[in-house]
Amino acid sequence: MIEHHVRVHPSADRLPREEQLAWKLAAVATATEELETDSVAMAVNRVIDNAAVAVASLSRRPVAVARAQATAHRATAPGASVFGSRARVSPEWAAWANGTAVRELDFHDTYLAADYSHPGDNIPPLLAVAQHTGRTGADLLRGIVAAYEIHVALVKGICLHEHRIDHVAHLGAATACGIGALLRLPTPAVYQAVQQTVHTTTATRQSRKGEISSWKAYAPAFAGKAAIEAVDRAMRGETSPSPIYEGEDGFLAWMLDGPTADYTVSLPALGEPRRAILDTYTKEHSAEYQAQAIIDLARRLREKTGPVERIRSIVLHTSHHTHHVIGSGANDPQKYDPAASRETLDHSLPYIFAVALEDGVWHHERSYAPERAQRPGTVALWRKITTVEDPAWTSRYHDPDPQRRAFGGRAVITLDDGTVIEDERAVADAHPAGARPFDRPAYTAKFHTLAGTAVTPADQGRFLDTAAHLPELAATDLDRLFPAVDTEAVAAFDATLPKGLF
Repeated sequence: MIEHHVRVHPSADRLPREEQLAWKLAAVATATEELETDSVAMAVNRVIDNAAVAVASLSRRPVAVARAQATAHRATAPGASVFGSRARVSPEWAAWANGTAVRELDFHDTYLAADYSHPGDNIPPLLAVAQHTGRTGADLLRGIVAAYEIHVALVKGICLHEHRIDHVAHLGAATACGIGALLRLPTPAVYQAVQQTVHTTTATRQSRKGEISSWKAYAPAFAGKAAIEAVDRAMRGETSPSPIYEGEDGFLAWMLDGPTADYTVSLPALGEPRRAILDTYTKEHSAEYQAQAIIDLARRLREKTGPVERIRSIVLHTSHHTHHVIGSGANDPQKYDPAASRETLDHSLPYIFAVALEDGVWHHERSYAPERAQRPGTVALWRKITTVEDPAWTSRYHDPDPQRRAFGGRAVITLDDGTVIEDERAVADAHPAGARPFDRPAYTAKFHTLAGTAVTPADQGRFLDTAAHLPELAATDLDRLFPAVDTEAVAAFDATLPKGLF
């Protein structure tokens, strides 16, 4: 790996484009060629994972709204597919609808380092572009692996959350790079597309604060849509704000650490394997990733606590990020509100721990149902739970060794008779270093569970067979990466929603 130092430069420096971060990202993407077998296999896993969570979310209101907006933009051939519809639409609108469907349940992959990310959000816009431009499965895989490489590098090197910038700013850059690799575009075009995308997708983290709204699902879809539009403009020879990262009025200087900003982004050298996708991990439970190990911990602790009515207090010792983003350190009263939105509850560690401790299971719908959140016993337990930042867990969260890096915490439960029960979980069971690392059978089982009755068993099998053969798929086969569903039932649900402009 090559360490690239990124800092602010005054305009008078006339920083050569080859020394700019956007160019270096584009150069890595466009040099992505031969892919390693392990990286390809993991990319296939994530295509399966995305389809599973997308199909499970088809009757969710934000997904239906995005689908309605997209299908109002029908495309002349070839266009791109939309989950839950037979329509072919313009690729940027397919990315919008499918990106929302994938993100809605907070149930797909993650990578945590200096910042947060859901790198699987790159796949919907890449798949849309591949369909629209007649690319093969091998082309799509090259784009996916390149996008993951860029996304992970940015998340490792540049923290956005510290300045309350939403993590989709890194996603947009990665998607633009992935499209460039997919289409084998020249580096200068991808460089311009990266800059345009970063410029237009930088937003605040208010989308994940307080009463969290449905925009949480739309945000990555918006970044994917913007990346496609930026690539289109760059292919036509248009330029973008430059240098977007290092400029004196640019991203680092005014959105992040300021004029003295200095970051290090590590990128693979020419010819070095693209393996960053192997550092990422998916979710066994539909909740914020930092809650995954805590859910597993709560399920284990049920055997020790006895009736939850005996619990006087629960303190979860965890990392800075977990405490301040989904714990009581966020100082969001909404995280303790039984009437809060689903989007808020899946970012409330106290709520998640309470329900997992009571039920011993976690379900992407039932665990968030209003009647479940408003159960009096649950509310009483929920409000006994707080989080605290523990420097040891913060250190493990950022440990450079993937085998030591941890996203869990320690629970200290005090019962009404003064008995103290303690236990901890470093990583989720499904994490690569966990008790049951997710493998292809686990991804397949997750797909079968979430596809449920929405996709017939025969069609589930056809989809999985198609995904397994992704490296050999012809351009005309990419349509089969969208599991067949009852589109008439989906359309009937969509018809019940209010109309908009389109």
